[in-house]
Amino acid sequence: MTPFVIAIVGGHNSGKTTIIARLLPALADRGLQVGTVKHAPHLFLLEAPASADTARHLRAGAVRTILFAGDAMVLHVPITAELSIEQVIARHFADCDIVLAEGFKHGAFPKIEVYRRIGEDAAEPLAGQINVACIVTDDRVAVDDDVAQFSPRDTEGIADFIADLACRPRDRA
Repeated sequence: MTPFVIAIVGGHNSGKTTIIARLLPALADRGLQVGTVKHAPHLFLLEAPASADTARHLRAGAVRTILFAGDAMVLHVPITAELSIEQVIARHFADCDIVLAEGFKHGAFPKIEVYRRIGEDAAEPLAGQINVACIVTDDRVAVDDDVAQFSPRDTEGIADFIADLACRPRDRA
């Protein structure tokens, strides 16, 4: 079964990672298996230099390699063709109930916008420009009536909102 995916979107330093870190235990407390994916358009490898051991393994023909530390690991799988986020989730998160995708504002899944007005030249919320299910903000913003609003401190309310969305009937591949 394909997990429910919801994108957590917003401007740079708006608090997306902080919200996700708060939501993970709240969703787990509801009995949900939750994975995360972070959009990294300029991906850097943890062991980036071409002379690094994992890079040498891959150049020598390994189809995948794991950087393993006993209590954590990083799986490096080189790809020969660009994959969609949906393909990545289907391959690597099939055991999850929900995937929180940080970024991916142009993806096809529901979105929660984390909005914080930073400085005088702050951008307006994405809500209205893209379709969002809710906005998380301490600012007063005008959004459509069907867009829920939460304070960033209302972790339980946001987690309930996500759990309710995940339980709605949908096309599950």
